Amino acid sequence: QVQVVESGGGLVQAGESLRLSCTASGYTDSSYCMGWFRQAPGKEREGVAAIDSDGSTSYADSVKGRFTISKDNAKDTLYLQMNSLKPEDTAMYYCAADRTLGSTVVAGTCYYGMDLWGKGTLVTISS
Repeated sequence: QVQVVESGGGLVQAGESLRLSCTASGYTDSSYCMGWFRQAPGKEREGVAAIDSDGSTSYADSVKGRFTISKDNAKDTLYLQMNSLKPEDTAMYYCAADRTLGSTVVAGTCYYGMDLWGKGTLVTISS
């Protein structure tokens, strides 16, 4: 059974950095489009960043220039480097995959929608 597990969340102060990781297990495929999402209390889940099999990336406007998504196919691991963190970045962060063949990135997510989700890792930014 394929699953993805996030790690790296925590409590940091505004202006600091965190790196989230997402490790896949079971059958995995480097052709998947992968993404990071977040959901703050009382708000809808939003796409933060995505990366497709060719390495093309897409980011939400709110994180452009501060967050970087990357992946290491050899390690089946997805990363989200988050710099210059703000209190409004506080949320549960989820890793997800779009396993549709040929999917690409659009507006901080993957074109066909995500069909595999992790359980999330909590990021809290204090002011």
